[in-house]
Amino acid sequence: MAIKQPDLTINISNHQSSLQIFKAAASNFISSLSGKMFTFGLGLMLLDETYSAISFGINMIISPIVGLLCLVPIGNLIDTYPHKTILTGSLTARTLALILFAASINLFTATAKLIPIVLFLIIDAISTNINDTCYSAATHELVNAHNIQRLSSLTQSAISLSSILSPALGVGLYSLVGFSGFVILEIVATLASFGIMLTMKFHYHATNQFANSQHAPVTSHSQFAKFHSGLNYMRSRTMIKITILLSVILNFLYTAVTIGIPYILKDQLHTGNGPIGVLETGSAIGMLLGSLLLTLLPPTGQKRLFLKLIIPVLILDSQILLLGVLFMTSQSPTGYALLGSFIMGILAFALVILNITFQVYLQQTVPTKLLGRVVATLTTVNSSIMPIGTLMFTLIFQSTTHGGLVLIINGILLLGYTLLLLRPLNQAIHSEQP
Repeated sequence: MAIKQPDLTINISNHQSSLQIFKAAASNFISSLSGKMFTFGLGLMLLDETYSAISFGINMIISPIVGLLCLVPIGNLIDTYPHKTILTGSLTARTLALILFAASINLFTATAKLIPIVLFLIIDAISTNINDTCYSAATHELVNAHNIQRLSSLTQSAISLSSILSPALGVGLYSLVGFSGFVILEIVATLASFGIMLTMKFHYHATNQFANSQHAPVTSHSQFAKFHSGLNYMRSRTMIKITILLSVILNFLYTAVTIGIPYILKDQLHTGNGPIGVLETGSAIGMLLGSLLLTLLPPTGQKRLFLKLIIPVLILDSQILLLGVLFMTSQSPTGYALLGSFIMGILAFALVILNITFQVYLQQTVPTKLLGRVVATLTTVNSSIMPIGTLMFTLIFQSTTHGGLVLIINGILLLGYTLLLLRPLNQAIHSEQP
């Protein structure tokens, strides 16, 4: 059964779209760079104060839990009220939370610092979740249909570039200004992103889906009923269901890479910290090149969608396997760094192509009035599996001296799982073509 395409008839010129894309990319670069440095500085400060191993992982625990608990209200909120109004409220709350955090953090010492930190990270996770989902749902209000791929690609490019720059800048700034300087920098960056967002034009449809929202009473029953309609839509889309099956397993097994690389290199192969940083840089460069490539390529819509989805997945599967093979061979630290960064670059390149392709597909096929609930659900489902994978693979890596073998097995399992989904995915794509 062919799906009904969303109404994309809002009149936005190419010039207006290009200006919006520039503003979105600038805002993403500022917020992503400052956010990554802030998280780095927070981890270093906690490590200095508490000497706890959880210092650099506390946000990885809080974010998925908050995402799961807030899934229903955030999804409904974004599909109910004007997106610019939601972003204004979210960024205002985050700015106030940062100011309160800066004023209170030095009132606590040692492990007691976790009290203001956890409270701030909860607010930050809610705000980030709202902002990311809101921008995804507002795509058709910012650019015309021809520029959806450019918007997704350039904003991802900005995030990738910030990933390359943030480690070196984070180390230098922490030594120079300390954690207090990081908090001030984050307040300034949030205000800058806020200011850019206020200058952006959100083009709402003539038949505004928000028109009657302010007059509807909000109850727990209506909240779940509204969200349930979004779930019913997702259940009617075979393509979305199969993609969830693929992405959940992919995210689960991919946590072995994020957990395993530093552990294998430092604790099992005794290479020190240098190669770890080189592999992270290779990954960030791969993401940047992938997103820039999609920026330069003309949008092809849903043509050859099966190949555009499955080829990156197969490349990703094979690179995880190759990474395991590399770690099982005898190499110098330089060899692990150079070959590993090349493999991670290809892996990240394929991953960003896959993510952007699917994001564009969703924005082209899901009705705008449902995008908030659909994006929020997919994001939460994918992120919620990662803490489980983190815990499981941490135990696995600590119980074996052959971490590379774990990655090889993961690559083989993922490759086999992908092959099983080839036919259902192809059939789903053909059945939903208009």
